Amino acid sequence: MRLYVLPLCAFLSACAGLPAAVKNVPVSKLSYTQASTDPNSYKGTLVRWGGVIIDVENEENETLVQVLSYPLDYTGRPQSTKQSEGRFVVKSAEFLDPAVYKKDREITVAGELEGDIERQIGKKTVRLPLLSSTGIYMWPIYQANPYGYGYGGYGGWGPWGMSPYYGYGYYGPYWGGYGRPYW
Repeated sequence: MRLYVLPLCAFLSACAGLPAAVKNVPVSKLSYTQASTDPNSYKGTLVRWGGVIIDVENEENETLVQVLSYPLDYTGRPQSTKQSEGRFVVKSAEFLDPAVYKKDREITVAGELEGDIERQIGKKTVRLPLLSSTGIYMWPIYQANPYGYGYGGYGGWGPWGMSPYYGYGYYGPYWGGYGRPYW
């Protein structure tokens, strides 16, 4: 039986990965760091980048989203715990509501590199890579589990029901998680 569990886990983990909104876009392996040195030389290259929203500007026919770039993990989610790579601007033909696409939300974008765009950061004018989006995925916000499953603690709900043992977790047939029978 155990021989079948490992391949099943490998198969299911292969199914998990990039969200559909940015998955079906064929992209090159061009990193933000490579493209940011000279974005105009990579015009027309399809890329997948991500980061944290800094600003959203709605113009007459498009929306410009300024993003603080972070490297992506295997699922395509920005790794905001790592060092930021810089900024880029996403151009979307769709209206992106600033109330939904809020500051500090994580997004992953797939699209075509159009060159660069001039932006004002404080009193300094900088040129940032401009990405015309073909797919945008905004990641859900991580929330702590309100029930504290699997951590024991001071009683309350555990993974197998209500724990009558205040100060100890309830882990199936074990008391306190130490392998002692609870009966």
